[in-house]
Amino acid sequence: MRAVLIVNPTATSTTPAGRDLLANALKSRLELTVEHTNHSGHGTELAQRAVEDGVDLVVVHGGDGTVSGVVNGLLGRPGSTPRGPVPAVAVVPGGSANVLARSLGISRDPVAATNQLIQLLDDYRRHQTWRRISLIDCGEQWAVINAGMGVDAEVVAGVEAQRDKGVKVTALRYWRVAIPITIAFSSREPSLMLELPDRDPVPGVHFVWVSNTSPWTYSNNRPMVTNPGCTFESGLGVFAVDGMKVVPTLRLLAQICTKGPKPNAKQLIRDDDAPCLKVTSTGEPVASQFDGEYLGVRETMTFRAVPDALAVVGPPAKTRPELG
Repeated sequence: MRAVLIVNPTATSTTPAGRDLLANALKSRLELTVEHTNHSGHGTELAQRAVEDGVDLVVVHGGDGTVSGVVNGLLGRPGSTPRGPVPAVAVVPGGSANVLARSLGISRDPVAATNQLIQLLDDYRRHQTWRRISLIDCGEQWAVINAGMGVDAEVVAGVEAQRDKGVKVTALRYWRVAIPITIAFSSREPSLMLELPDRDPVPGVHFVWVSNTSPWTYSNNRPMVTNPGCTFESGLGVFAVDGMKVVPTLRLLAQICTKGPKPNAKQLIRDDDAPCLKVTSTGEPVASQFDGEYLGVRETMTFRAVPDALAVVGPPAKTRPELG
């Protein structure tokens, strides 16, 4: 089996020793080429080359942003035809949140994840079947885990600005960016219109988050759960609010960040299994993001669930272990 290992050497939790261990372990099972990203968009370029070269498997050692770039390189723009058979994707966590890997049942520890990957490759040789997951068609990009319009995208832009200055982004740093942005955002007039199938349009929405799995993300070890019924085998999770008063918003945030019943609040619009949705700004264009990457401002976006869009290396959906 021919494979490419794409490593983001600047990802939060990658180390030279871990990268060498992973490469050596894979070389014992695969005809392997190792590539390191060295500029923005490089993962996408390397993935495009992997498709053109007819590679069977792409292993990504990096964070969710690196994985997202690789997936978009493999599949091309939504609606386009890939240049060749699309390789399966394996992930060895190297970022801070590692939402995709954890949702697939892959260990957070890169060494344990490497051993797990070797076992999964051996299982594939016996059964010749990869797991397939859905993706989010965002119109101009594929999102693997989540997307959104509004405050989450403004926070992403703020975090990227910190990273561009050379600041290491930790969970604490993220909250230091997120809290003032959210407070400022809450004072604005809501300008989004949310349209879901078989429902009346909902005007006056502050922000819309779209999920492909649950949790939405992690703060260190703490899962942030917006749509607990959303999985890679379901439709999209939709989480939006038409009110951001301080006390109700804090209560809702507490529900998202603690184990307990499904998020529920008067100002909340939620769906854990939507086939598609459309979000339109009735005012100025609104900040948008996909997979934690800032997309820029958009007047409107349509999100669509695409089942079985990507082959991945991971435990079967019904038996995946619960990993912290």
